[in-house]
Amino acid sequence: MYLNILFIVFSLLPFKNTSNPKYQKFLFYIYFIPNTVGLILSFIDFIYYRFKNARSNIDMTVTVRNETNKIQLLSGFLANYWYVFLLFFAVVALWIFLYKKVKVKHPTSVVTYKFYLFSTLFLGLVLFAVTFGIRGDLDITMRPINIVDANENVTKIVYSDVILNTPFCVFRNFSNSSFVKHQFVSKKEIDSLIQPIKEFKVTTSENKKTNVVIFIMESFGREYLGAFNKHKKIKNYVSYTPFLDSLSNSSLIFNNAYSNGLGSIHATPSIIAGIPSFQEAFTSSRYVNTKIESLVSVLNTEGYETSFFHGAPNGSMGFLGFSKVLGYKKYFGMNEYNNDKDFDGVWGIWDEKFFNYMEQELSKQKEPFMATNFSVSSHDPFQVPDEYKNKFKGGDVAVHKCIKYSDYSLRKFFEKASKTKWFKNTLFVITGDHTNQIYYDEYTKTLNRTAIPILFYMPANENLKGINNDWAQHIDIYPTVLDILGYNKPFRSWGRSLLRKEVKPFVINYINNQYQFMQGDYILLFDGKKATGLYHKTDTNFSENLKNSKKKEFEEMGLSSRAFIQNYYEKIIDGNLVN
Repeated sequence: MYLNILFIVFSLLPFKNTSNPKYQKFLFYIYFIPNTVGLILSFIDFIYYRFKNARSNIDMTVTVRNETNKIQLLSGFLANYWYVFLLFFAVVALWIFLYKKVKVKHPTSVVTYKFYLFSTLFLGLVLFAVTFGIRGDLDITMRPINIVDANENVTKIVYSDVILNTPFCVFRNFSNSSFVKHQFVSKKEIDSLIQPIKEFKVTTSENKKTNVVIFIMESFGREYLGAFNKHKKIKNYVSYTPFLDSLSNSSLIFNNAYSNGLGSIHATPSIIAGIPSFQEAFTSSRYVNTKIESLVSVLNTEGYETSFFHGAPNGSMGFLGFSKVLGYKKYFGMNEYNNDKDFDGVWGIWDEKFFNYMEQELSKQKEPFMATNFSVSSHDPFQVPDEYKNKFKGGDVAVHKCIKYSDYSLRKFFEKASKTKWFKNTLFVITGDHTNQIYYDEYTKTLNRTAIPILFYMPANENLKGINNDWAQHIDIYPTVLDILGYNKPFRSWGRSLLRKEVKPFVINYINNQYQFMQGDYILLFDGKKATGLYHKTDTNFSENLKNSKKKEFEEMGLSSRAFIQNYYEKIIDGNLVN
């Protein structure tokens, strides 16, 4: 109805010359231009859905807008998904052919007042029906139908994307910001349940301050890492990260960790500032330029040199601009690398080359330093450098060979870094931004569609080792790093230190058009207004709703989720993201 509103109105206007060939040509264009746009959006999800596991919305255009290499990206998609483009043009051609088969005849009778009267009445009736179609209900006391309403009509939440269509999701996100204040609970309950202001009681050391290096690995879903799947007992499981598997033996790893968003642009604010993204990315919102307290800003006050590394063209993903919001003093991108011979032709500098460049730059910096690297090579169209095509091949899905290559790139970085004077005095954090292509059935389950690894490695700290099965998430990395560093001043964070349990371990994210709140033995679903379901953590596909049989847990988790969501939107809208 949205796409065809102009066509409907202009087709039914009570004009006597609407059958005129020129007017019909005008109708042709106002019919096909909007509908072709809608069809393009739907066809994009033929490709994009398998990576994001969600219908696209307006965030998709923000991601593309920030890319400076749009021509290379388009040519890459054309080469890899030519059959989708071919199908699209075939459908459009058939559509136009069928449209033109309908011939509009010019009326021969004399136009009288009855024509204008009945045409006007008919137009009004149709517009009434269109309004019903757009709203989904004639009850004006009810809000118009929205994305979340799809969940009311499915037996499993994951099926809601089948009911939805992509143009509808884009329209619903286009003008309606999800950033709206809520009043669910009291401030006392927020302070008790969420504890947004953290302060660790630790004894600070006068010794040399510890460096921090964070790797955010593109598309590194937990599925690909053997060390994080030992307990899963997946039949015929194959790991694609031999280096990270070996490093895990000397690290503290969290094998029940999840991302707080679905895309790359969601990961950086979650990991570095503890700000998750729900219906829309925080970095795409009108509040993105708010003053933010983050891991970067805190370490800046502690005398750290801070830098952000991303091998893509400067400005890609909006990282350059957002790095300044976070407070990074330096940015190193493709421009600073300044050697296009190592460009992969689509996204940026090959990981091995750029990781080596990062090691060289860090060795020039004054300690203590904090650096973040967001990798690029494990990304569609899933290529590896020519010299490694025989070394990294095979795998069950296309991304596997890229995961092996990026893991190898990390190995080469650590081999070189281990010989530097700063290596032993450094805390390394490695995580994935989101999941990607899925092969094992275990990871097709609703819960595991945001499953990522989190690893902490510190050569000089023998105590920072082991496997932790608690709920963990991206927003926990920021407070955990400060805890490890011995920071004992108050700071703002929605996450918790993974080394402590003053806040009960939990995870919150947004998928299938609902919030997921995970804590203890249960997972709560919340649609933004009310809790809709409670599932045991072993019920990874959300098959058996326990909200009626586990009412105590349902109420308690409902209260916690409401407290989090209320505080999240209130602090962002009020611009109060500092301690």
